[in-house]
Amino acid sequence: MSLKVGIVGLPNVGKSTLFNALLKRQQALVANYPFATIEPNVGIVEVPDVRLKVLSQISNSQKVVPATVEFVDIAGLVAGAATGAGLGNKFLTHIREVDVILQVLRDFSDSEIVKEGSVDPKSDYEVIETELILKDLETVEKLKNSKTLKLEGEKKRGVVEKLWEGLNKNMPARSLVGGEESDLVKDLCLLTAKPEIRVFNVGESDPRLKQNGDELVISAKIESEIASLSEADGKMFMDEMGIKESGLNRLIKDAYKTLGLISFLTTGEMETKAWTIRAGTKAPQAAGVIHTDFEKKFIKAKVCDYGEFVASNGWKVAAEKGKVRMEGKEYEMKDGDVVEFMIGS
Repeated sequence: MSLKVGIVGLPNVGKSTLFNALLKRQQALVANYPFATIEPNVGIVEVPDVRLKVLSQISNSQKVVPATVEFVDIAGLVAGAATGAGLGNKFLTHIREVDVILQVLRDFSDSEIVKEGSVDPKSDYEVIETELILKDLETVEKLKNSKTLKLEGEKKRGVVEKLWEGLNKNMPARSLVGGEESDLVKDLCLLTAKPEIRVFNVGESDPRLKQNGDELVISAKIESEIASLSEADGKMFMDEMGIKESGLNRLIKDAYKTLGLISFLTTGEMETKAWTIRAGTKAPQAAGVIHTDFEKKFIKAKVCDYGEFVASNGWKVAAEKGKVRMEGKEYEMKDGDVVEFMIGS
């Protein structure tokens, strides 16, 4: 399955710099004026996973195929976007197409980079959230006042009313409905129903960069520099800066965690590959991610925990040690499961 993350924020907060760092190349225009990005830039980024290299060495794999995330650098939003200010509705339409909203909040001072008002990430967040809520309110009001809603079931009408009341109180849809209720209004593609991640873009000397706190703190400028270096030089640079883990790696991991995604692994002489699934996915459906026919023809899954597989240096010794399990249709896949699926003809 593919994961699509939309990078949003006010103009000149460092979105495009962050996007280019993720791609390790200059794709998005970075300029010191609002709306340098108009059409969204799209890039595919590999999910960092050290397990793949280890497995490929055990299996002597010809190639390694990591999981990927699609990042979309969306044009800067301004107050009034919901009613057409700035790039207005065009911007908001692009957000509808992503799975996760990544809000970049400027938390650094630089007199050379244009910024309307003072540096205030909390205020900036509220501007973005308010515009998304207003757009959702417009969508819900349109349905609430339509004749088609009368044809819907009582449950859906109740959820629409609940959303309308909450959005009018400036509450995002994700805080109002969940589970079955979310499914009833999924077709509305509400912007504030999407999960979100907040990233604080800070200055190069900000002490929070050396801490792995709950907040996701990144210096887009530093990440851009790391991205321009070789892996070895990048590691040396991070050590000198006192940074334990790349902010971009943390960002990608947070995107996975936010959506409840995990990876299972396959390995052999041809390739070692990571496959993305939702936590709780059962073995037949996981097999179907590899090929749709595999789900229908699923028999069993040969499974070994990653740590046990590595300690045993492969399937043979792992099986001899009793660390390989044969799992059936009800088995829920775990992150890091090394798997071979048995498929019928």
